[in-house]
Amino acid sequence: MTAAARRVRTRARVTGTVQGVGFRPFVYRLAHEQGLAGWVLNDEHGVLLEVEGLAPELSHFFDRLSAEAPPLARVESVSPSATPVTGEPGFRIVTSVRVGDPDALIAADAATCEDCLAELRDPDDRRYRYPFTNCTNCGPRFTIVNGVPYDRPLTTMAAFTMCSECAREYEDPGDRRFHAQPNACPACGPAVRLRDAAGRGLAFFTDPSGEKRQASGGDPISALAARLSEGAIAAVKGLGGYHLVCDAANERAVAALRARKHREDKPFALMVADVASARRLVELDVSAETSLTGVSRPIVLAPRLPDAVIAPSVAPGAPELGVMLPYTPLHHLLLADFADFADFAGDALVMTSGNVSDEPIAYRDEDALERLSTIADLFLVHDRQIETRTDDSVVRSVTVGGRRRPLMLRRSRGYVPESLTLPIEAPRPLLACGAEQKATFCVARGERAWVGHHIGDLEHLATLTAYREGIGHFQRMFAVAPELVAHDLHPDYLSTQYALELDEVALVGVQHHHAHLAACLAEHGVTTPAVGAIFDGTGLGADGTVWGGELLVGDLRGYERAGWLWPVRMPGGAAAVRQPWRMAAAWLSEALGAEPPLPAALRATVSASDWNAVGRIARAPELSPVTSSIGRLFDAVGALCGAPARVSYEGQAAVELEALAWTAGDRASGGGYPFERAAGCVLDPRPAVRELVSELDRGVAAAVVSARFHAGVAAASVEAVTAIASARGLETAVLSGGVFQNRLLLERVAAGLDAAGLHVLVPQRLPPNDGGISFGQAAVAAAQ
Repeated sequence: MTAAARRVRTRARVTGTVQGVGFRPFVYRLAHEQGLAGWVLNDEHGVLLEVEGLAPELSHFFDRLSAEAPPLARVESVSPSATPVTGEPGFRIVTSVRVGDPDALIAADAATCEDCLAELRDPDDRRYRYPFTNCTNCGPRFTIVNGVPYDRPLTTMAAFTMCSECAREYEDPGDRRFHAQPNACPACGPAVRLRDAAGRGLAFFTDPSGEKRQASGGDPISALAARLSEGAIAAVKGLGGYHLVCDAANERAVAALRARKHREDKPFALMVADVASARRLVELDVSAETSLTGVSRPIVLAPRLPDAVIAPSVAPGAPELGVMLPYTPLHHLLLADFADFADFAGDALVMTSGNVSDEPIAYRDEDALERLSTIADLFLVHDRQIETRTDDSVVRSVTVGGRRRPLMLRRSRGYVPESLTLPIEAPRPLLACGAEQKATFCVARGERAWVGHHIGDLEHLATLTAYREGIGHFQRMFAVAPELVAHDLHPDYLSTQYALELDEVALVGVQHHHAHLAACLAEHGVTTPAVGAIFDGTGLGADGTVWGGELLVGDLRGYERAGWLWPVRMPGGAAAVRQPWRMAAAWLSEALGAEPPLPAALRATVSASDWNAVGRIARAPELSPVTSSIGRLFDAVGALCGAPARVSYEGQAAVELEALAWTAGDRASGGGYPFERAAGCVLDPRPAVRELVSELDRGVAAAVVSARFHAGVAAASVEAVTAIASARGLETAVLSGGVFQNRLLLERVAAGLDAAGLHVLVPQRLPPNDGGISFGQAAVAAAQ
């Protein structure tokens, strides 16, 4: 018998994101096309299959297995091995099994596909206007799953029994809903209701025939759209929690939402129906449009157009708007209905997190009614339970290495729980607890690490509760019982305290800025030393002072502090973060003398007595810790250039300073303000501070001052990093830390280092801010 005619059987293990993405139905169809017998199943490790047939057909099968995988699948490995021929006929999908610890990857939630949208819009389709339409190529995944393997009984869809028609689709290998776990229709699936702020029902929508059923108010989505067009504020239950929603062109509604939510200045996100609508609001480059339309559907920050029809209170003074496209059928219906009522150019909705500022997003119905009833006039709810609260992700487009690419600012819905690979395997199961602000956590086993969704700032009991619940959920889902726990060095961080409360674990303290460096190195699979410019607002240093302008040389195992920003006092400690003018006082004192006069730029917002009092506080070491933070330097210059005396959100002064710089244009032709390098690689900005104050006193525009300041920081950073790399024989530079969310600074520094011949690494799948700290801690703990 020739090799081509020989019948063989092969067992194969497939790992990666292969559950909940239509991979088993894909294998089934592929096997039938190749004329193969066998079976496929989900288990705790991914997908296991056996195929039997002629050798050439098996070879062709495995060639196609990765190349033609479903759109949401990500095949990491296929490990085949020969097994005895059984002669069994046909190919089948076998019931999932679990006999050990789960290691399978769970897919992130995915935006509604075009096929489902076509059904949603077709009056003759049984899913016409059904807000929970989905298939194997789209829909909820992470937000509804509570266990592995990913099958309906281990999701919140277990509460809904499929009708005969949905069951037929589910069992039909030729249907795109073959084994689609969230499959449902109006006859058997979740339903939406419209309620008032007291929880009383106003409308209901469940009709087996697909027709709209009138109850006191009719179709709830259409009814809500009408109310939004009249200026109402609504809480809308989405995929990972509630949004607060209003007409983005209605100033009265937006201002009311801002006041009720206690969100003074931070911009609101917007949702628009399509790319054409987005282009009426913002400038979109190819990278931004790719992010906007991808299956993850993040909020994309992009430059706003001057004629954008948006209420002033949406993003006061911001040069960018955060826009996103609908990612659920419910959103598509709401935007389409709203456009029918909005008889003017503005067709955007404010779509902001359903919470009072600084609290976690509401995702349980009772909690939402309790916490949001003083904000929302109406509630659009549904009865599909959300297992894990998940905020919208946020990206912006930047140029690094000569190409346009997304920079992650918040990693959550659409990206979590995608795993990352540790370049050095964890010797024991580990938990990394992250930082205090923009908190995330990370669990890891072997080479696999799972970074949790964005939690927020650990300053409130509700946020801390969400953090604890998230850790528990990930530990159960991925069978990580930590024996090693990594944490920040700051003893007052609630994440650190959480780590210290755990019993029978080995603790690893990781310095904050080393974690930033390690996160970027590990994400890119680099284990060799690099020089890192790690710029942020606050992180406890190894010497007990507040670091934040760090030039580190290190790898995953350790680091050396090779340089830093000239240190100054933080008058009043944390109060200086909330009141940036205090840092202006500290830097002016350092640059001009012990008791600098109150600058003209601050006289409208700061009294002379307060200015003098802060001067005295700055001279009291017990009240004013030392900091080398570049974030605090940006705060100081922001205050001098007109930022609020008291900020309402973290980083506001720096955000507004960057916004000013973008408006300077050709006026900032004088180059960057001068920095000196003291005692090796200590960056001394005192000459820059003296010159920028002088220019402000002479009436130079704040935009020009901001642009020149950015140019000065960038030039000094490039010079210092290049000098350290040259002296140490290093070829790789890392840029990370929250300050590098600043697009202008990041692009200038990256371009300068690239021109100097260095290989520049910037976080890509993780944020440069503290949202990436937990992965860095995990990488350090694994390596050490």
